[in-house]
Amino acid sequence: MPQKLAPLIPEDAPFTEPQRAWLNGFLAGLYSYAPSPQLAAMRVAVLYGSQTGTAEGLARKLAKHLKSAGCDAVLSSLEGYVPATLAAEKHALFIVSTYGEGDAPDAAQAFFQQLCVEHFPLLQNLEYAVFGLGDAHYEHFCQFGKDLDAKLDSLGGVRLLDRVDCDVETDVAFAAWKNALDARLRKAALVEGVETRNEAASYAPSQSATAAATGSPVASREHPFAAPIVEKRTLTAATSTKRTIHLSFSIDGAQMEYEAGDACGVAPRNSPELVDTILELLPFTGNERVEAPKAGTFPLRQALLEKFAITRLTRNMARQYSSLARCAWLDAIMKPEQQEELERYLHGRDLIDLLRECPGAIQTIDDLVRILPRLTPRLYSISSSPLAHPGQVHTTVSVVRYQTHGRHRGGVCSTLLDDRVEVGDRLPLYIHPNKKFRLPQDPSASIIMIGPGTGIAPFRSFLHQRRITGATGRNWLFFGERSAATDFLYREELESMAADGHLTQLDTAFSRDHGHKVYVQDLILHHAKRVWAWLEEGAYVYVCGDAFRMAKDVDRALHSIVAAQGAISQEAAGDYMHRMKENRRLQRDVY
Repeated sequence: MPQKLAPLIPEDAPFTEPQRAWLNGFLAGLYSYAPSPQLAAMRVAVLYGSQTGTAEGLARKLAKHLKSAGCDAVLSSLEGYVPATLAAEKHALFIVSTYGEGDAPDAAQAFFQQLCVEHFPLLQNLEYAVFGLGDAHYEHFCQFGKDLDAKLDSLGGVRLLDRVDCDVETDVAFAAWKNALDARLRKAALVEGVETRNEAASYAPSQSATAAATGSPVASREHPFAAPIVEKRTLTAATSTKRTIHLSFSIDGAQMEYEAGDACGVAPRNSPELVDTILELLPFTGNERVEAPKAGTFPLRQALLEKFAITRLTRNMARQYSSLARCAWLDAIMKPEQQEELERYLHGRDLIDLLRECPGAIQTIDDLVRILPRLTPRLYSISSSPLAHPGQVHTTVSVVRYQTHGRHRGGVCSTLLDDRVEVGDRLPLYIHPNKKFRLPQDPSASIIMIGPGTGIAPFRSFLHQRRITGATGRNWLFFGERSAATDFLYREELESMAADGHLTQLDTAFSRDHGHKVYVQDLILHHAKRVWAWLEEGAYVYVCGDAFRMAKDVDRALHSIVAAQGAISQEAAGDYMHRMKENRRLQRDVY
């Protein structure tokens, strides 16, 4: 009997209808093949460009999966991969993230720049596929994946599969892409005459690689630890225009380990008021049973509270809803030529807006579930040290609140933490490692930390960790916020560290305390000579916070200092900065 290659492409996988139809037909056709070929002679390069570790994690899963099938799968970060090597590859699979305004991850920037040089060798023997990671709420969704795909195509590469642009929830999309790759690589193996060495072995996705480790005592995203809140306090003054809070979770009894620089994931819950409003707009009671992907069956109201995202509209939600509704204006803005109008409509709206403005489309539970994405964990930089604060995880949270389209709105998790949980309450928690944001291994190395706003979080962790380990290197912190009187986060701790010398230098920029606005990048330029001296002495530089403006402005300031103080050209300054990144002396945790 022929053995099935893989499940058919799920309906909620991020493919167009023609793509899904082609893939389903292709997979179905391959079911007739027997036996399944072993791919031991097929080399496949699995390449990743990762900013926070998600792309790297998926790439490692893919490489492991391919190796288990017999492939010669070679895993590599784009940071250490020579672009010209692609000319010698036959099969390359790229998993890449996008951050900021459509930028490549730090580790992939040099690779892509070299790929884009004039007269780069053609890649006519290369078959490739790109899996892009991004967040559909941002304007430049998966832009680096799109740019990489277009460049490889322009160089003569042949797509194994059409590019996939994946939103923050990766499981379904990645599984579908991996299944499609199974089929396509198998066909390539047949075409290339690669024969099996063990005809009993089949090339199918390993269920053990995707099955959840049920019952495991180790906390993970799939099985978080219910961590009690042991401290909750406000860091900003009541008169501040912003609100930032500090929370401490107990992880005693949990198998959770973290390092300074890591983040924690918190599983949020939607506002009960929003859920009740949604149910009022739908023909359901809230007691109906509903299947939540990878979570089980729940009453509808509970699923809306805990399992589905309801506070932001995405393009996919609008597309799915439009297919159910008879709504002329919605159909009009779904047309390709009206994408800008669609983006304007989606911005700042949620499911309630759509149900009110285009009512009557949802008539069954399946209709509702089909359009709703999963509610995903929110990541917060950990602001505690595992040695200085044993058994605890601290977070620093900026509470998001705003008003748009006639309604008050807020961040799903930040308003939960601020409004609806107190000390003693438990929340699902897990550790999200950030291996690209680590203290120097040499305790005598100096560090420069640049973290405005809640970007201070990992640097509080760094400072406590360096103190308890007795690190002798100097510590310099640049911190910025709106006003010293209302927004100086962790002021007493930082000023105490500055007073006793643990903080060698503390520089603050409070943008609204002067006649003109001053930001952290301005302070860096003000201390250009000393910053340059520290760099030349081997200091490590860390940047945490906003990717859209702050991180870019800081990068320009550092570049300017290197060029001016080093009396070198802009090009040479760029090379200097690149070497710092390569040597892990310039690390960023930006979002």
